[in-house]
Amino acid sequence: MSKGDNIHDTFLEWFERSNRPFNERAEKLMTTLHDVADNMTEASMLHLMNSFTLDVIAKVAFGVDLDLQKDTSLFPNAIETCLKGMVCIARDIFFEYKLKNRPFVKKVREACRLLRTTGAKWINDRKTAMQNGDDVPKDILTQIIKSAGTEESMTKEDEELMLDNFVTFFIAGKKQLLINWLSASWNSGPPYILEKVKKEVDDVVGMKQEISYDDLGQLVYLSKVLKETLRMYSTAPSTSRDLPKDIVIDGIHVPGGVSCILSSYAAGRMEKFFKDPLTFDPDRFHPDAPKPYYCYYPFALGPRSCLGQSFAQMEAKVVMAKLLQRFDFPLVPGQTFDILDTGTLKPKSGVVCSVRHRDQNK
Repeated sequence: MSKGDNIHDTFLEWFERSNRPFNERAEKLMTTLHDVADNMTEASMLHLMNSFTLDVIAKVAFGVDLDLQKDTSLFPNAIETCLKGMVCIARDIFFEYKLKNRPFVKKVREACRLLRTTGAKWINDRKTAMQNGDDVPKDILTQIIKSAGTEESMTKEDEELMLDNFVTFFIAGKKQLLINWLSASWNSGPPYILEKVKKEVDDVVGMKQEISYDDLGQLVYLSKVLKETLRMYSTAPSTSRDLPKDIVIDGIHVPGGVSCILSSYAAGRMEKFFKDPLTFDPDRFHPDAPKPYYCYYPFALGPRSCLGQSFAQMEAKVVMAKLLQRFDFPLVPGQTFDILDTGTLKPKSGVVCSVRHRDQNK
């Protein structure tokens, strides 16, 4: 068996283990949207999708039921506050020392404390279950605990590292706003794009509630739409890399020891790399089209690329297939594609949609 086969088998095992929580959480979201459609009201896809994303991360990665579709806990707000704090510090190294910022700095510290306290509780509960010989899931939380060492050799630093990893994974998961941009993007391109992807979902998925790994593999056009959405609306607008030695980039000498900020948002909208870059065209990612190497990196590139990129894309495909299977969700008039940058690129208007059952329009 080749290395590629091993990777495929490992990924397939991971997806099969995650598939049920993906589908279960997506079905809860569909129930919420079903009620919205029955009442012929509007819904903020930004709010619903953010809650859905955190629900999935909590269940798949940590084995915990948050059920944020019903319960608006402090947890999502804490993550949002930490993200804002991270951006403020990154853009102004003196931010926390300025008197006018002290109230916000206090809020960020309280939010971090809430996340770390929650993480400590979940970790301790899982460690207790492992010590008792209980059957525990092979998820991110189990891996975090195993990577920190044995109980006898565990130091305070090991415990802090576990909490760091816990918070990092949740913060990274919150940055997954792809589904919101997908919801908005249907309205930015020609109508045939939406009709084509609907037909593909109808042909591949039909009326099935359980979407399988094989189903996702056949959703070829939906994958192209997803990639084009990431090109125009990369959820993390930039990444950074430290240069270990001097390098010349496009004739410009850059000394070693500095950090370079690479903008995936800017690269994805440059005429140099993409013809008519402001046109939403999924066929840029047709298998026969030229591959946009090193200018398309919504999840970064190389060994430091986003570990959750497969998770994010599978999650997006499952929920979007279910949405397209059952609902129409045109944007409410007055919605814009304006972008709010808070360390991630969010739709400023909240992607407010009129949710309707598909059969209502027939």
